[in-house]
Amino acid sequence: MKRNFVDADKLTEKVVSIKRVTKVVKGGRNFRFTALVVVGDGNGHVGAGLGKATEIPEAIRKGKEDAMKKLITVPIDENYSIPHDMTGKFGSASVLLKKSPEGTGIIAGGPARNVLELAGLKNIRTKSLGSNNKQNVVLATIEGLKNIKTPEEVARLRGKSVEEILG
Repeated sequence: MKRNFVDADKLTEKVVSIKRVTKVVKGGRNFRFTALVVVGDGNGHVGAGLGKATEIPEAIRKGKEDAMKKLITVPIDENYSIPHDMTGKFGSASVLLKKSPEGTGIIAGGPARNVLELAGLKNIRTKSLGSNNKQNVVLATIEGLKNIKTPEEVARLRGKSVEEILG
């Protein structure tokens, strides 16, 4: 997998969820926080990360750093949609991503919407199927976006021209 070099200043972050996790020990309870953070530049790069710490701001910072390490490139077509429909699966969550015409907007549930907005998509329809665990829905959306191929890639893999592929 090729590494993406995106300017860290251009990345925006969105905290999808913060969970309080408790560990019961001899002296009482230990509280920790888990933050699920999505980062993107709004121009075809997006990533999600998980941060865990005793304080919320520290967990968010760690989540952002983790997300920056896992950036992927998303192919975007001329009307700010995806080149073809795709289903992303992670755990028992699956997210159906559908190509849409200009003017549709982002039709998606909360966790998937955060990923798509930060990726720079403006016209897309999605349906979250199976589990609605926020972490798994975010990772399923990213998995689906990661597997999308451009017409150029498909043409190169099949040894045909782009015109033959698109019809």
